[in-house]
Amino acid sequence: MKVYVAATRQNDGKTIVSLGLIAAFLQRNKKIGYIKPVGQHYVEVDGHKVDEDAVLVKETYDIPGELHDMSPVAVPRGFTEAYITNPNRAALASSILVSFDRVSEDKDFVLIEGTGHAGVGSVFDMSNADVASMTDAKVILVSSGGIGKPIDEIMLNKALFDSRGVRILGAIINKIQPDKYEKIAPLVTKGLQRKGIEVLGVMPYVPVLSNPTIAELLADMEGEMLSGATNLRSVVKRTLIGAMPPHEALHYFNDGTLLITPGTREDMILAALGACGFGNDLSCIAGIVLTGGIRPHERIMDLINRSNIPVISVPDDTFTVATKINNLIVKVRPGETAKIAASEEVVAKYVDIDRITSMLAET
Repeated sequence: MKVYVAATRQNDGKTIVSLGLIAAFLQRNKKIGYIKPVGQHYVEVDGHKVDEDAVLVKETYDIPGELHDMSPVAVPRGFTEAYITNPNRAALASSILVSFDRVSEDKDFVLIEGTGHAGVGSVFDMSNADVASMTDAKVILVSSGGIGKPIDEIMLNKALFDSRGVRILGAIINKIQPDKYEKIAPLVTKGLQRKGIEVLGVMPYVPVLSNPTIAELLADMEGEMLSGATNLRSVVKRTLIGAMPPHEALHYFNDGTLLITPGTREDMILAALGACGFGNDLSCIAGIVLTGGIRPHERIMDLINRSNIPVISVPDDTFTVATKINNLIVKVRPGETAKIAASEEVVAKYVDIDRITSMLAET
């Protein structure tokens, strides 16, 4: 059995669904293979460029196989320009198929994780639709939103898969607001059934899966960790710009708050520390980002160090930092046990794994 997990756009929940499906099939004592044929966000591992999601799956589930086979094509800066100048589709196809054969050997179930929407990769002749066709895999489309948006986007993506002769197994709708779930779930299911698309799951919005950790902010903003390195897994639920008097800010310091303030605003920093009782208690604040590349006075830093609150220093101004955080694409990363567990739980509860299994067995 093999399935291609694709999405209608970036950040729809494709990796969350992939983690949940892998965990579910492992619980059913299946021998699992995994591959992300084309990766856009990679790290260097033993001299190979490997997609971050492949690293996540390998480290989380100890999937057999080599990492470079789980991520045969990574797309570094300049890749598309070089390909347009000197295209070689056969080389890319060969690399993907050779790796696919390796990760598939002696496996009961192979999960192929796509990247972005159906057309991503078209510029170098390796769109998700192309790769699904090459590997002869059936597709599960993941979309997010309410009713009209996911139906429109699923049908648009389906058109490209159809043009490559790829069968859509069904769809999973993600990130439905809990208070609207009872209304939206049956309507989006009925709407897609009218279009010939079976709904395999409707998953509610899970805050922990959409909120970044301090570790993610540190990596994505290329900041400097000043303190609190033991609390990198602290989850950011909301941000507070330190542009108000400290006594007003005290009303907003609570669990999961990230304070963004210039390093010169020592009054605001002291207010945050005071809200935490100057102790090692992260129930009042998730962390602090100091902007402008300015560190507070060494005595303030001493208090920060004793509190063990994560503090990051960045050179950018406050507005730029707030904008970056607002536009941050939150991903599940290796070692984020809470997010991994939440992914597994939401898929197990809201996705019809048995139906997927029977449909794959039929094909």
